[in-house]
Amino acid sequence: MHLSAEIIDILLLSLRVSILASLIGLGIGAPMGAYLCTISNKSQTIWLTVFSALLAVPTVVVGLVVYLLLSRSGPLGWLNILFTPTAIVIAQVLITVPVITVFVHRACSAAWREVGDALRLDIVKRWRRMWEVGKIAKAGLVTAFLVAFGRAISEVGAVMIVGGNIRGETRVMTTAITLETRQGNYSIAVWLGVILVLLSLGVTIITFLVTRERTPSKL
Repeated sequence: MHLSAEIIDILLLSLRVSILASLIGLGIGAPMGAYLCTISNKSQTIWLTVFSALLAVPTVVVGLVVYLLLSRSGPLGWLNILFTPTAIVIAQVLITVPVITVFVHRACSAAWREVGDALRLDIVKRWRRMWEVGKIAKAGLVTAFLVAFGRAISEVGAVMIVGGNIRGETRVMTTAITLETRQGNYSIAVWLGVILVLLSLGVTIITFLVTRERTPSKL
């Protein structure tokens, strides 16, 4: 079987919404992760506990929350964006922000332990300290983005709820695999599954290379 135009459209939509959601999540989560490194240990522990708890929230619950917010009877129903790619992006952003925040905090913590005292003496404004730590831990930012992208593109529950799996509109790879499998179109489902596995494998390899590059050699 060859890659049909429909499969290509599904692939492109999946990449578009997942990349956009991961970038937005990075724009929100990276500053939050860097900020957590600069606050007191007690406050840091509290916030890390919160974000770690959010990591454990089932994604279908996130989808349900977004659905209730964007439905016609919800507070944001006037936006009329439920069952659109925008709704998918919103759900994926909520899923990726805790992931990015935790990973960026881990990356920035090591840099903060090394240069934190010097930054406190040399730089008064907190946002500039965060910027300097972020520059040192830029490889960690890349890792956080890749991990978030991997989670976003493999998401199915929340995407199904807020996107509706509408053909040609909101059907992404994970929801298409679910639908085609139920309908017995196994060849299409297998093709999409192979593509999704290859994308996930590529993200994993790149993450490994980035992580290995920033890990100092013990030799």
